[in-house]
Amino acid sequence: MTIPGYCYSPWPGEDGGPDRIQRARTPGPGFTQEGASVVFREGVATTMAVLREPGEVFVLHHTAGPDAISWVERVDPVTLEVLERSEDLAGGPTWPGGLAAHANGDLHVVFGDHAHRLSPALEVLASVQLPRHAPYNSFVVLPDGHLVTKDFGGVLPGGDPDAHDPPPTELLVLDPETLAIVARCEMPEPSIARLSADGATVYVVGTATLYRASWDGSDLVPDGDFAATYVSMPGQTYGWDATLALGAAWFLDDGFGTERYAGTFRGQGVNEAPLHLVRVDLATEEVSLTEICGLPGGIVANPPLVDEARRIVVGFDSGNGVLAAFDVADDGGTSLRWRRDQDHGCHMVLFADTGELVTADHHAEAMREDIVVLDVETGEERVRLASGSPVQSVLFPAVGWDRDVYYCSFAGIARLAAG
Repeated sequence: MTIPGYCYSPWPGEDGGPDRIQRARTPGPGFTQEGASVVFREGVATTMAVLREPGEVFVLHHTAGPDAISWVERVDPVTLEVLERSEDLAGGPTWPGGLAAHANGDLHVVFGDHAHRLSPALEVLASVQLPRHAPYNSFVVLPDGHLVTKDFGGVLPGGDPDAHDPPPTELLVLDPETLAIVARCEMPEPSIARLSADGATVYVVGTATLYRASWDGSDLVPDGDFAATYVSMPGQTYGWDATLALGAAWFLDDGFGTERYAGTFRGQGVNEAPLHLVRVDLATEEVSLTEICGLPGGIVANPPLVDEARRIVVGFDSGNGVLAAFDVADDGGTSLRWRRDQDHGCHMVLFADTGELVTADHHAEAMREDIVVLDVETGEERVRLASGSPVQSVLFPAVGWDRDVYYCSFAGIARLAAG
């Protein structure tokens, strides 16, 4: 369970770590329909949960608007009751930020145009305002403990896409104690996706090209020889967060239009080209595109999931309500394994030993979202239970301490327990 830079726990940061594999480091719960149960607690914009010391679960929330704030709660790992709460943390323009449990024992928050360092008792130890008046959509922790963050280049809710002209994104390296900026570098394009990292190498999904930069201990150095352009056809738009696995970066394109989220992404897509699973070979820069369902009007805001042991990649199209899995050949080629109609929008969790894939399925007319545990090899349902959320989650689940998973949405947090 050791990830350099992060606290030693089953789930110290979003997606389980900076490579965004979304794979549990604990044994599969063995969920069954008869034994599983869900507890739900309402809570404003519940972005994510992370684990620190045994039994500790911390949850990040935020408000909305141009001058939003965030806060962190420590909750009971079973009942979800709030045990402690931080003070209101200065934020800024709204886009979901991030929370991580650091190897130094503290918690770090990036939300709006601010970063904060909190003690385990949720006392504020340091706060800084970041240089651009824009949301900074989370961060990754490098092996030596430094944080890397970036500004969000997408259209905000209520914004005018036609008038949107973001600058090229700027990466900032922050000292984990003081949060002072110790290095910075600019990429050639704006970036909407969250950062990913493999060791000290940080990957940036630009609006048309995948870039990377490496931290040498004092400077963040762009790789001038690496630029993989993935937008190659009319009607295709930018990619979201990259999962680093099997020698490649995997992400989903057609991300434009996410500001249209209306409690669901179903029917909100405006992209003309079919949505793709994008693979970029990290050694050769070769780009390959695999259609999720072949339909126009696709949209996503999140990454695919890679099961490295089984060489399966699971992607989705939230605009058309399709979830699909692909086998990955030794040469990186993909072939359809299974496909199902399912209105999934959030990040996923995989228990690799048992093949349990934790997903979601939103029912817009009923205003209900189910938590659905699938068999990653077949796509067959093992468990389906109502989450308690009326809106579709586009946020981050987390693995719990005791054969459980935490689900987060803009309406609250739920705990799926194996029983």
